[in-house]
Amino acid sequence: MRSLIVIPTYNEIDNLSPLIETVLRVTPDSLQILVVDDGSPDGTGALADTIAAAQPRVHVLHRARKMGLGTAYVAGFRWGLEQGFDAIIEMDADFSHDPKYLPTMLERLGSYDFVIGSRYVPGGGTVNWGLGRKILSRGGSLYSRLILGAPIRDFTGGFNGWKRKVLEAVDLGSLRSDGYSFQIELKYRAFKRGFRYTEFPIVFEDRKVGKSKMNRRIVIEALGRVWSFRFRPARLDRKSLS
Repeated sequence: MRSLIVIPTYNEIDNLSPLIETVLRVTPDSLQILVVDDGSPDGTGALADTIAAAQPRVHVLHRARKMGLGTAYVAGFRWGLEQGFDAIIEMDADFSHDPKYLPTMLERLGSYDFVIGSRYVPGGGTVNWGLGRKILSRGGSLYSRLILGAPIRDFTGGFNGWKRKVLEAVDLGSLRSDGYSFQIELKYRAFKRGFRYTEFPIVFEDRKVGKSKMNRRIVIEALGRVWSFRFRPARLDRKSLS
């Protein structure tokens, strides 16, 4: 199975090299990496080009400016589909998604259509989070689960793997979300289309280098969109089955 990891970046110059080195070390030679850089002013994009020039398993997609996490992932997914990859994994650039979990992610993708690295199944958790962030994150997943009627434990997490057929079926071009809500919408669409999924435990450790791009406003704004996700995918499902 040809697999691709999509890593969006914006001002991640201190994290990028060690992250890529670690990912390449713990994954098979068939796996490749795509860095999607949104015109980072700190030189992350240039560093990614230097790494890619020396390492054939690494590729770079440049975007002119900061355009949002959701659109970065969609651009990366489309690039991967065009290049014929069988599975695509999304992960953060700041080591909050530990590369040590990638072998498990790849193994599970052999049996399931999409795989969630989950903080909220037994064995999972978070490190270096304040109480407020814990409440927002866990509460956000619970809220999404109740409103959408889907038993996914970690709706909001961004460490996920997708089979090609899932990304082709969810209509990437019509995704309306960005950032936090992007993960909810994408998982819900995949669930509604009947794809088989599993969650396995990960421990999410807050970044040690750089500044987090998450804030309370983004989370609350995202949760306000959950009701719209409940109804629009139903219309899309009926259209896809007609």
